[in-house]
Amino acid sequence: MKTLKFIILAAMMVCGINVMADNHDNLIYNNEEVNGVMVGQTVYKNVDNMLVNYMQYNYKYDDQQRMTENQSQKWNGSEWVNDICIRYQYEGKQVTTTYYKWNKNAKEFVLIPSMTVTMDAETM
Repeated sequence: MKTLKFIILAAMMVCGINVMADNHDNLIYNNEEVNGVMVGQTVYKNVDNMLVNYMQYNYKYDDQQRMTENQSQKWNGSEWVNDICIRYQYEGKQVTTTYYKWNKNAKEFVLIPSMTVTMDAETM
């Protein structure tokens, strides 16, 4: 469970870089849970006392409730557009995290090899 909490926290930190750059007092979070597990989150900005779409996160888990994917989308003013996808692969005591950035021309997530990280789960 400690590993899952770390992975969720790390994923939210990575995907929330844009969110972190803003004033936290202007952000409102709406979590979506299924059976006590967060499967999504929508972030709204408070602009002139009105809530405006900002970021959206969707999470997938394996049968051991370990996060396997964290996908973020940004609001472009009229619709949600893909931004980043982080995938987690577990092998023994290691977890490999791969990062993908949305390529709007190719209309797919493209791997960013320089950001792929493998960590020993015992050190998390």
